[in-house]
Amino acid sequence: MVPRAASHDDVEVDLQLPEAGSATADRIVMLGGFSVELGGQAVDASHWRRRSAANLVKALALAPDRRLHREQLIELLWPELTMAEAAPRLHKAVHFARRALGADAVGWSGETICLLRSREVEVDVVRFEAAARAALESGVGVDDALALFTGELLPEDRYEPWTEARRESVAHLHRQLLRVGGRWSQLVAADPTDEEAHVALMRAHVARGDRAAALSQYRQLAAVLEEELGIEPGDEAVAAHQAALALPTLPHRVGDPTRPAQLPTQEVRFCHAADSVRLAYAVVGSGPPLVKAANWLTHLEYDWESLLFRHWLLALTGDYRLLRYDERGCGLSDWDTTTFTLEAWVDDLATVVDAAGYDRFPLLGISQGAPVAVEYAARHPERVSALVLYGGYVHGRAVRARNPDERRFAGLLPDLAELGWGRDEPTFRQVFAARFMPEGTREQWDEFNELQRRTTSPENAARFMRGFSVIDVTEAAKRVACPTLVVHVRGDLGPPVAQGRLLASLIPGSRFVSLEGRNHLMLATEPAWPRFLYEMNRFLAEFG
Repeated sequence: MVPRAASHDDVEVDLQLPEAGSATADRIVMLGGFSVELGGQAVDASHWRRRSAANLVKALALAPDRRLHREQLIELLWPELTMAEAAPRLHKAVHFARRALGADAVGWSGETICLLRSREVEVDVVRFEAAARAALESGVGVDDALALFTGELLPEDRYEPWTEARRESVAHLHRQLLRVGGRWSQLVAADPTDEEAHVALMRAHVARGDRAAALSQYRQLAAVLEEELGIEPGDEAVAAHQAALALPTLPHRVGDPTRPAQLPTQEVRFCHAADSVRLAYAVVGSGPPLVKAANWLTHLEYDWESLLFRHWLLALTGDYRLLRYDERGCGLSDWDTTTFTLEAWVDDLATVVDAAGYDRFPLLGISQGAPVAVEYAARHPERVSALVLYGGYVHGRAVRARNPDERRFAGLLPDLAELGWGRDEPTFRQVFAARFMPEGTREQWDEFNELQRRTTSPENAARFMRGFSVIDVTEAAKRVACPTLVVHVRGDLGPPVAQGRLLASLIPGSRFVSLEGRNHLMLATEPAWPRFLYEMNRFLAEFG
């Protein structure tokens, strides 16, 4: 069966951010999604519902000098039709492309059709290809070229035959840059079968004495080679595997593949919010700064022991100087408070960044931390350089409830927490574990149950949920001025992916990435995990 081409309704378009200083530029974006900007203004995406018009513009933008013979266009876009049959479709596509871009945007001279010939136009993929080839030839400017790669070429047209060769060429250039730049984690994310990248990561883990991480990397390599190619790892991978086996085994919990040889050390500090609530925070890692807005159920100390959170912390502190804190009523911060509101959470974030001495920084918001991050970024545009939002939402459960059953459910969960959270019998808490991680193992569910018990009280759990349920950051999202990446798991049983899309649609110029999966709390073993890290690191390298 031939995969069907995506319809307009299937497309999730990334809204790209213009470069600094390019407010009046004409720009065609095709990496990560399709959009057109003329004079600094985005062309309304509704024009591209007519796929023939969109495909005409894309094909011409990819062509040398942005022009093609009419027969070439017909062979690309309607290969199954005769010239006579396709001619009316071509005329109609030109008509609607002109309606979208302007009467003179698509020129027709004899047998040649051209796009925006009288204008200077930047085509992002063309710019990337030129920068990539220059960097690979000279060895200079690899990082700058990588920063221009903002995603797969025309992902919404993945099954269109006329895009395949160019898409693979662009992907190959990207992989070459990653290899030359030693971006091994990103290379594995881009091409999971790249054995050289896996081996480089294994060697790096061995050099740090991280036996578990090196062995886990080898298992990942062996599995993907067997599944995709039907082969076993080569000699270099086997040698790195043997070097990992020779490292000393440190005591850790059975079934914990993410425990490194030595965890980073952290110093917990305290500050006080305006209402005197004590807040605990810690700074760990090296590299550029990153602030994580607090989200529900964290503990500055216990999170390092957790199968559920350790991979998040290791990934973030490995690349960034991470500031994180426990929100009021949770973890090491004061539990003795009754104020659980968006206003209080935003003020707490402001208090912590000031206490830690962070001036301007990228901000990461996960789950309920996402709307807090949005509200803070809207209020303090001078402080936030970039925003990454994962699993977030615009409207809390009570706000987005549309019928009596949804409203009853929104009120039921806090009552369930208040009645059953503190009991020794974990059945009540397991309701929340199953919603956070429907595809988790029994061990992971048990750990999440224990984490709930250790991090907050039943009364506070109910207060948290009632506070979350009435969040609405619609207006704040519209005021966010910094580059923003919105990531959401498609099958999330917590905030639905529609909330992620809504968040991205409200924040001007944001990018949206959806990932496969159902777990609200993404686990280290999920295929989407390296993709998330790749998208976040690439975005922060460009804008953070």
